[in-house]
Amino acid sequence: MNSLTLPGRKVAAGLLEIIMSEAIVLNATARKDIGKGASRRLRRADLVPGIIYGGEAEPVQITLEGKAIRKVLEVEAFYSQVLTLTVDGTRQQAILKDLQRHPAKEFAMHMDFLRVDADHEITTNAPLHFINEEECVGVKAGGAIVHNRVDLEIKCLPGDLPEFIEVDMAKVEVGGHVHLSDLTIPAGVEVIAHGQDLDIASVQATRGGSDEEASAEEAGEE
Repeated sequence: MNSLTLPGRKVAAGLLEIIMSEAIVLNATARKDIGKGASRRLRRADLVPGIIYGGEAEPVQITLEGKAIRKVLEVEAFYSQVLTLTVDGTRQQAILKDLQRHPAKEFAMHMDFLRVDADHEITTNAPLHFINEEECVGVKAGGAIVHNRVDLEIKCLPGDLPEFIEVDMAKVEVGGHVHLSDLTIPAGVEVIAHGQDLDIASVQATRGGSDEEASAEEAGEE
C-alpha cells in the first residue's frame, strides 16, 4: 500500500490525509447496524464506530478505520481544529465533539463529530500551550509550575478556531498566578468563562525553596 510521510511517521494512503494546509481529512462509511453488539463486532475488526450530527442534515452513524484513528490521535490539531470527514465520498466539515476511550487500554471506542458551517459560531475547547517554563522567574527561584487548566471553552466561527492558546510563564514569580485576563486571546475568539477571571496557572514554593530562603534572609537581617 502506498503511504504518505508526516513529520516523524508514515500514514497509509487513503486512511488519513494531511494536506498542504495542514487540514485533516478522515474517510468513513455510513453504517446501519447499531448497538453494543454491533460496536463490539466493529472493534474486533479494527474499526471504530462513530456518529456525525448537527447542521440541517440528519445524524449519520459511521465507521472509521482503526489504523487511521490511532495515527490521527497522535496529531494535536485533531482535537481542536476543523477537519474534513468524507462519508461514502461526501465531504463535510466537522470538529471532534467527543471521544470515548477504553478505560485501561486507551484506544478509541466511539467518536462523535459535529458538523460545522463557516457562517455559524461553534463552541468547543481550545488546548493551552505553556511556554517559557524553563525560563520562568519563579522556577529559577526554586518554585514549581502548577497547571490549573489545560484547555479553555471558546466560541468562534470555524475559520477563527485557534489550534491552541499560549500561556507565557516567563515573568511569573513564586506565589504568582496567571489569570484569564493575562492571556492574549486570538481575534474573533470568545472565552466562555461566565464572568470569572479563571486561574490558569501558578508558581508554588517547594519545600526548601524560595520561601524558606527568604525567611532565612529575613532572620539574618534582624
